[in-house]
Amino acid sequence: MGQAERLDGWEDPIAPGWDALDAILALVYDNAVPRHVSYSPPAAFSTNLQGCAAYDTGEHWHYVSYGLSELFTPAPDADPRFSGWGFELSMRVPHLGLDYPPDWPFTMINQMAKHVRATGQGLVEGDRVDLNEPVTGFPHVKDAPRTGLTVYAVTRDPRLGVIDTPNGSVTFRQLVGVTAAEAAEMRYTSTHTVLSRLAQWDPWMTTDPERA
Repeated sequence: MGQAERLDGWEDPIAPGWDALDAILALVYDNAVPRHVSYSPPAAFSTNLQGCAAYDTGEHWHYVSYGLSELFTPAPDADPRFSGWGFELSMRVPHLGLDYPPDWPFTMINQMAKHVRATGQGLVEGDRVDLNEPVTGFPHVKDAPRTGLTVYAVTRDPRLGVIDTPNGSVTFRQLVGVTAAEAAEMRYTSTHTVLSRLAQWDPWMTTDPERA
């Protein structure tokens, strides 16, 4: 079943999109086994993701979604250039010496995916999503930390980039938590300008709730 175990009971034996995601992550992380979660109700009966995996880089946790791209056999009328929505979401959060990745990013990545499906609008590099609340989901998400980061900026994942799959291309788009002030600066300059400055201090653009 690949690097990310298919936990929701879906037994489609043909999953070229899923296998392609597994393959790039196995290459990047040397076949490390991630923590993988599924969501309830399962994707077949909801707008939830199929799942989300978190990899231990030693420096931070790297979360990658499964389900915005087409994981299984695409519909006959699907655009062959792009797999599903054409992207998956990622996020990086501090390691904090924990044995298991924090749960709140799993929840927030799924919420962002549901937002995409509800609005019918994909996310591209340079986009910003103002949650009007902490990017951790505090206080609504269990055990989520308080933070002054309230906006998600979207950039290309600095390590995963873009891959070709049998179902079409998939771009990995990373969510980066920023403050309201940084988001305002992005409106006057650009998202890229502000994220490039932040990347001088943290090239992985980790979403650290303690940063604000």
